[in-house]
Amino acid sequence: MCICASNIVSCSKVNLTGVPNDLPNYTSVLDLSFNNISGLRAQWTKHKLPNLHNLLLSHNRLNFLSSEAFVFVKQLRYLDLSSNLLRQLDEFIFEPLIHLEVLLLYNNHISQIDRTAFSGLNSLQKLYLSQNLVSRFPSELIKDKSRPERMRLLDLSSNRIKVLPIADLQALSAWVKDGMYFHNNTLICDCELYSLMAHWYIRRLNSAVDFKDDHTCVHPSPEKRVLRVYDLNTHMNCSTFKETDEEFYLDQTIILRCDTRHRDMSKTWMLPGNIILTPGNNQSYNVDKDGSLKITSIKPEESGVYTCFAVSEYLNETLYVVVKVHNFTINGNNDSLNTAYTTLVGCLASVVLVLIYLYLTPCRCFCCPDQGKSKNLHEDSIHSSMLSATPTHEDMATKAELNRHVAFIDPKDLQGQNGKVNPNGEEEVDEEAMQGKGKRKKSVADSISSVFSDTPIVV
Repeated sequence: MCICASNIVSCSKVNLTGVPNDLPNYTSVLDLSFNNISGLRAQWTKHKLPNLHNLLLSHNRLNFLSSEAFVFVKQLRYLDLSSNLLRQLDEFIFEPLIHLEVLLLYNNHISQIDRTAFSGLNSLQKLYLSQNLVSRFPSELIKDKSRPERMRLLDLSSNRIKVLPIADLQALSAWVKDGMYFHNNTLICDCELYSLMAHWYIRRLNSAVDFKDDHTCVHPSPEKRVLRVYDLNTHMNCSTFKETDEEFYLDQTIILRCDTRHRDMSKTWMLPGNIILTPGNNQSYNVDKDGSLKITSIKPEESGVYTCFAVSEYLNETLYVVVKVHNFTINGNNDSLNTAYTTLVGCLASVVLVLIYLYLTPCRCFCCPDQGKSKNLHEDSIHSSMLSATPTHEDMATKAELNRHVAFIDPKDLQGQNGKVNPNGEEEVDEEAMQGKGKRKKSVADSISSVFSDTPIVV
């Protein structure tokens, strides 16, 4: 009933209800499409098929897949299970297929996908899950730690997904986004969804451009209106999307990505001022293996437009990255704030100390000796020695009681500097000083012109 052509076995459209038992071990392509096979059990082949790399089971009545269905066909690279009756994908169902590159599951009734269903598919490049009943976005397929490294197409269109993992989708490289399809779902409208798709459309990604009119969402209002995603800026007042500049700080080490729509492309960078970057041109610039540009200790004068030219056999692409460098370090604003705060506190402390000095001078206790002396004598002793420009004539013993020692500068020592001395060279004796207080030279008030010549010095 089957047609054998070298290593190809074609059993399509022969009304089979099960897989033929005696398949030759050299079979590399097995076509079982358009039959009535309802399940793929563990023993569907009696022996291993080490050369089988293409298995076609589309348009059957498959509703069951054994957890050991693929143990004997570990070399599969292409598996077509589309247009069947599958309802769920159990845990680790495809784990043995470490070489699988393309998996077709579209047009089934899949509503449940275990988070480990695609574990082990390290070589997977294309996964088609469109036209099912999937309500949860399988984010494990796009996260860094669990995402197949080579996967470049994920089709989840025409399902029942309501919410997308926006942050995870934004973090993907452009060559992955280019093959990320999720149109014709029941997504809830919001401005984050609009920004995501507007960005993809500006980048001319195939997933956004090819199905522009099919990207719709449901308005969260009670009417549940269906709107085009690209019209949300008018219906929900979302901000018009605009590419933002890259902002950095002085002496930061930065990495500029050349985020192309194809993975393997030859990339060349041009610096601001139309300077082509060549190996060894500048030690501050280094191009990584993936084409990213690394700049160490960036300076404000290095701000400008950086251009990446990407070339492949089928595509040429030019990307522009606008860089702005602030003239302070990443912690510069905090340091300025701390300095201003410290200065303010210092000023307030100084004001408080001045007020204390002027108005809160410690009072003299009443238990001190000679407390009966007149108030005027004490005030004269204190204020004249500290504030008056003219020395007072009071008892020196009273000054000693207050623990303040006052010395006056002899006008003779200042002759020819700031004042003039008595022209007669005579020394007048203070009469009050002669009355039991000892002799003291009396300074002539009009002979001293500078306040520094007769201001008392507190020792």
